[in-house]
Amino acid sequence: MKTKYFLYARKSTEDEERQIMSIEAQLAELAEFAKRENIEIAETFIESKSAKKPGREIFNEMMSKVHESKEPIGLIAWHPDRLARNSVDGGQIIYSIDIGKIVSLRFPTFWFEPTPQGLFMLQVAFGQSKYYSDNLSENVKRGIRQKLRRGEWPGLAPFGYVNNPKTRTIEPEPTKSRCVTKAFEEFSQGRHTLESLGHRLSFWGVVSGTGKPICKATLQRMLTNKVYLGIIVHNGESYEGGFPAIVSRATFEAVQKVLKQRARPRKSKKRHNFPFVGLLTCGECGGAITAQFAHGHGGTYRYYRCTKKLGKCSQRYLREDLLADQLKSRLQNVALPDDWTEKMTAQVDVWEKDNAQSAQSFAQNLEEKIKEAETKLDKLVNAFLDGSIEKETYLVKKDELIKTKTDLNKRKSDFGRKGNNWIEPLRDWIKTAHHAEKLALSNDFYEIKSLAEKIGTNRRLLSRKTEFEFVRPYDLILKYLPAVAEKAQEGRAFCEARPAPASPCGINSGGASEQSNAPQFSKCLNWSGWRELNPLPLRPEHSGLPMTYTPNNTIQLYIVTTQ
Repeated sequence: MKTKYFLYARKSTEDEERQIMSIEAQLAELAEFAKRENIEIAETFIESKSAKKPGREIFNEMMSKVHESKEPIGLIAWHPDRLARNSVDGGQIIYSIDIGKIVSLRFPTFWFEPTPQGLFMLQVAFGQSKYYSDNLSENVKRGIRQKLRRGEWPGLAPFGYVNNPKTRTIEPEPTKSRCVTKAFEEFSQGRHTLESLGHRLSFWGVVSGTGKPICKATLQRMLTNKVYLGIIVHNGESYEGGFPAIVSRATFEAVQKVLKQRARPRKSKKRHNFPFVGLLTCGECGGAITAQFAHGHGGTYRYYRCTKKLGKCSQRYLREDLLADQLKSRLQNVALPDDWTEKMTAQVDVWEKDNAQSAQSFAQNLEEKIKEAETKLDKLVNAFLDGSIEKETYLVKKDELIKTKTDLNKRKSDFGRKGNNWIEPLRDWIKTAHHAEKLALSNDFYEIKSLAEKIGTNRRLLSRKTEFEFVRPYDLILKYLPAVAEKAQEGRAFCEARPAPASPCGINSGGASEQSNAPQFSKCLNWSGWRELNPLPLRPEHSGLPMTYTPNNTIQLYIVTTQ
């Protein structure tokens, strides 16, 4: 009786778009081989799955039919490695040959006879297939480990980065990286939920593959991904990346804090659009200010009032548009006009160039700390390899050291670019004050609230009036700008800024006491580091600007009156 054969064709991947010609090529070659050898094919089995591990459905179905058949069956395949790459499936085929269920194996590229020699060669072929699969996996893992040691990203670039084939790592993509940075900053300020952040990114043109806003799970993974800190996490272990970070450590930690706080949110009713909720407290009883809708002549209005949960309170309602007008008026008091902003920004650019050379002692200190972190990391790895510490402890400590080293390297890089870290706070102060000028003329209530929270403290609502003090250095503008602005309107004043002599003493908020009048201040607003130049020297933490001043970076701002 002529033996019937089962044809088995397999490709390694389940992806329909990859190796799609592999099955077609196998079927064509096997059909030609069967015709040439006069082989009758009873049934064809096609599968797209790796044979590295047992559990292939089509293969198991074929072997079940082999065992259920009352007549001996033969198998035809392109190569023994198509049938099995693991010891379990290979042993099943050899055992089926031993008990006579399989009487023939035919391969166009491999000879086999059901003899002791043939079975031995078949075992060798299966062993070689398993060795190739295991060795290939080990080579891939070794290559990944080497890439990690070099700080190279081992796969496709995450969102915000792009693969660079020349350096074999990733680098920030100009547009997408800015979207990621902005998304982290806004989420860290509590301005978004995961859902609203998805819509915000959609507004910037960042959507999913289907064109819809990115889902919350994807955003959660993005906001917790340490790759944006320049750190690679692979199999639970952290490695220092050789690519630049696009999110600062402070912002990333702030985002994690927000996510932790929202991990188990309370069930709440549908939220209403009350932009100023949480900004003010009651000036009479100290209670929270809440909001509600009210219907009146002309439509529906939003009102803000004290919750009156702390006791008796006589405060009345305040309409939202009136509250917004008061906040705008307060922001206008600390707003820098365009001409001032341009001149001050230009001078800051000059100082930034002048301070390009970093302080040698600070750079050396950073370098020593980096070397210290590297030494600790080497000792930790050696202790783990020697078996002195457990793997869990090793992973935790290594993650801490990698974070420390990455942060130090970033500080070193920033120091070389920014100097002594005073330029950016000063630039931010100017930018924020100028932003107040624009917000005072806008109706973006959420931005107005955000800026009021940033520059105002002890924010209260009393007798339908908003009251709050400005934090330093924004209070400087409130103190000194009116008189100078009045002179500027008369065409008799202009702003000139220049660097002052260096001193480690810090910075003073003014050359005259607070009792001095504005015209005196209009002659000279001293932000100096020399104690000799300041009648009332202050410590750096008491100064007008929230920054640390070291040699060669102190400011002296002069407002000179023209004739």
